[in-house]
Amino acid sequence: MSLLDLKNALEGDLFTDNTTRRLYATDASAYREMPEAVAIPKSKKDLITLVNFARENGKSLIPRTAGTSLAGQVVGGGIVVDISKHFGQVLEVNEEERYAWVEPGLIRDDLNKHLAPFGFFFAPETSTANRAMIGGMIGNNSCGSNSIVYGSTREHLLEVKTILADGTEAWFGPVDNDAFLSHCNGISVSGELQNNIYFETREILKDETNQKEIVAGFPKPDIPRRNTGYALDMLLRHSPFTQHGTDFNFSSLIAGSEGTLCLVTAAKIRLTPLPPDNKRLVCIHSTTIDDSLKANLVALKYAPSACELMDHYILEATKRNAMYRALRFFVEGDPQAILVVELNGETPEEADQKVEALIQDLKDNGRGYAYPIIKGEQIKSVWNLRKAGLGLLSNVPGDAKAAPVIEDTAVDVADLPAYIEEFNQILEKHGLYSVHYAHAGSGELHLRPILNLKTSDGQRQFRVIAEEIATLVKKYKGSLSGEHGDGRLRGEFIPQMLGEHNYELVKQVKKIWDPYNIFNPNKIVDTPPMDTFLRYEKDKKTSHFETTLDFSEQQGILRTAELCNGSGDCRKSELSGGTMCPSYMATRNEKDTTRARANILREILTNSTGKNPFANEEIKEVMDLCLSCKGCSSECPSNVDMAKLKAEWQHQYYKTNGIPARAKRIANFTKSMKLASLAPWAYDFIFSNDFTGNIAKNIAGFAKERSMPELARQPLHKWLKSFTPTPSKQKVYFFCDEFTNYNDAEIGKKTVLLLDKLGYEVIYQPHADCGRPQLSKGLLDDAKLLAEKNINQFADLISEETPLVGIEPSAILTFRDEYISLTRGELQEKAKKLSENVMTIEEFLAREIDRGNIRPEQFTSETKTIKVHGHCHQKSLSSMVPSKKLLSLPTNFSVQMIPSGCCGMAGSFGYEKEHYDVSMKIGELVLFPTVRSTPADVIIAAAGTSCRHQIKDGTAKKALHPVEILFEAIDDVK
Repeated sequence: MSLLDLKNALEGDLFTDNTTRRLYATDASAYREMPEAVAIPKSKKDLITLVNFARENGKSLIPRTAGTSLAGQVVGGGIVVDISKHFGQVLEVNEEERYAWVEPGLIRDDLNKHLAPFGFFFAPETSTANRAMIGGMIGNNSCGSNSIVYGSTREHLLEVKTILADGTEAWFGPVDNDAFLSHCNGISVSGELQNNIYFETREILKDETNQKEIVAGFPKPDIPRRNTGYALDMLLRHSPFTQHGTDFNFSSLIAGSEGTLCLVTAAKIRLTPLPPDNKRLVCIHSTTIDDSLKANLVALKYAPSACELMDHYILEATKRNAMYRALRFFVEGDPQAILVVELNGETPEEADQKVEALIQDLKDNGRGYAYPIIKGEQIKSVWNLRKAGLGLLSNVPGDAKAAPVIEDTAVDVADLPAYIEEFNQILEKHGLYSVHYAHAGSGELHLRPILNLKTSDGQRQFRVIAEEIATLVKKYKGSLSGEHGDGRLRGEFIPQMLGEHNYELVKQVKKIWDPYNIFNPNKIVDTPPMDTFLRYEKDKKTSHFETTLDFSEQQGILRTAELCNGSGDCRKSELSGGTMCPSYMATRNEKDTTRARANILREILTNSTGKNPFANEEIKEVMDLCLSCKGCSSECPSNVDMAKLKAEWQHQYYKTNGIPARAKRIANFTKSMKLASLAPWAYDFIFSNDFTGNIAKNIAGFAKERSMPELARQPLHKWLKSFTPTPSKQKVYFFCDEFTNYNDAEIGKKTVLLLDKLGYEVIYQPHADCGRPQLSKGLLDDAKLLAEKNINQFADLISEETPLVGIEPSAILTFRDEYISLTRGELQEKAKKLSENVMTIEEFLAREIDRGNIRPEQFTSETKTIKVHGHCHQKSLSSMVPSKKLLSLPTNFSVQMIPSGCCGMAGSFGYEKEHYDVSMKIGELVLFPTVRSTPADVIIAAAGTSCRHQIKDGTAKKALHPVEILFEAIDDVK
């Protein structure tokens, strides 16, 4: 049976093309290996077909969910089996018995949103919980920040349904001694293989020599985080091998087996009642790592639910990311480490008493210098900052990065200070230093030495550090892996960590379960050397490319793409909120993630030998559904700005392939609208009926289902020339962008009139277009000329007291973003200075409210409810806080933020016929259902012209710009 035969036999998809294989060649680890194929199974039948095919044809299967593995678990040369798209259902919730049956492709945080109304949650919480899936958590036996209280996934996994290597379906769960004996004797099993699994495992565990070796060789029993090898020590604790032990359950072994034993099709998980919501965080600031770790021992006396460390490298990295920079509100001074301790109580008073007692104890022991207490909604912000640690570590310029090599070691928490002291002595011996962060409370810090894995020396250090730290961990009888697993990174050290005898037992387990070696081979056992199959070829020169946009901060466009470390933050669903990544949220295809786009750029720009590597069609395919929403520029902890990368790629691609006619038409938006405005009746006639409208749309390459924007009766710039502002000391320059000028002129007029009534003298100077249409289509030379004109025109006019204000976010925010990147030298410095005083209308009005220049009594006292959808560029480059502030100014206005990401229109994207369906799917995720369910008397607000258009086409409801709402609310206007 060939791969083509397999493809035809599957209900789902099988990909053998180079593009897809490249995208699945890496995960979040340091490894890279091209798979033979990628399967996206759609049903359990597909999974059985894949297993049978692999067994019969000598192939291997690499199970994969979110692909965030840090030890190379989902990288391999066989068939990657991605179950993340079609296996994400909650099958059953049993409130009375407190369990749920779920599929392995279900995201942990999405599961908990489903469980919250029942009063339960799935307790293990990884830092990747908004995209980590249950199957991956089982495979890695994931823990998280709350493992002090709730332990690992193993403790919450009750039963599993699986497909074994012989293609049979098998159930594994708790069995009493009689049932265990029956299974060993071939009774009530799925077939010979399941019978053999029970029988051979009994033979291993009943042997007294094996029992003694397991007890002596495996990590200390009181180390809660332990993922070294297969969990034979956990099976040994079960009955009949331990008197009065718990019922025998192979789920304990499957948890942490990294997909090497079977395919899990469903899991029965324990549900935990939601704890009382009286949480408090004490953020202990320390001047040394050692002080922080000793403070950790003090904190543990107060039964915290989490003790998480962030060192100064993590804290410094937060300064380089706009979104996470805003979450530093609790940081006092410049600490070398912050230990975040979470305390809870049955009542708020009990929680506060714990906090006071802890702080006093710390002071009495001379630990820490500041102890800010965090409550309420701010708690989530602190944890989001901590969870971003992995991604943040990649946004460091240059090739030396915090490497995943010994990042997962765990020791007895009492040994942690001494262990870390010796750890750092080893690194100092090699002239290295490390990042320290994460799970101090359970004896596991994520320790990442800074290494350049592009060099021979860096790869040599990669191995040397692994070897020496493995020896140190063994000295403390710890676990080389606390939660990230062995994979191909730590597999070769298992004989050292567990002993040769136990390693042979581990190999036997693999052989018993997978006699054909089809499930994720070369992970845990028989792994290749840990310094082979690395992502980067040693000593290969990093190519440099001349670009129009400025990538110098990251030393070039290739290193900018390399910022992506595979952590998969772009794979969260719409249920988690945020903007990144709208196309993935709609399609659930890896190809449509920010990660995939960064990966394909890295792959092609690194390995291509062509004259123009950007002209590669593989890049074009993966970039196709990027909406340039800029969500990633703020939400990706690694600062991957895909909109910027895409614009440069398009620009370079056109040099070889020419500029498509549609791209030219869209970039020349102003010329088209100017021409249409000469005969608006003709524009109206063409698009007022389906016959001529569809012909015109077809010629333009637009979807016939999409309505066209209305044309203003009079362009705004003509009205502005005739407008006489009221003289005032408070002056503001108005930026008349091309969209407002030709389509939203009435909104522009109301903005000017509102400002005038509020006492501001509005100054308009004819100026160049903003360049957004050109930027969106990669016509960077044209955009550069416009940027230079506007910078030169406004640089000497604009100041803090006379700012430049615009009403279309995507237009005015080019001053803050792309204009700086399109320029160099003195002009770039002028652009940076100018950008400081260029504001969205929301930002300006919010500032004036804060200054007391605009007051509630100037507006109506009517009661109104407003729901606000934020523009992507607002959320990325500005904030939605000003919008809420200004709309909340009238005394009886109630403002609610719609938890939507991108609306799906994204300028021309939603017009283009091949993108229309995806555009509408994105709208249907959150925005459209919310708007449709909103009562008629509730006002929908959206600052973006594209957003308002999308809402109109998707819901038949009209959204207003926030300025329109304020204009109607001001008493003077009425």
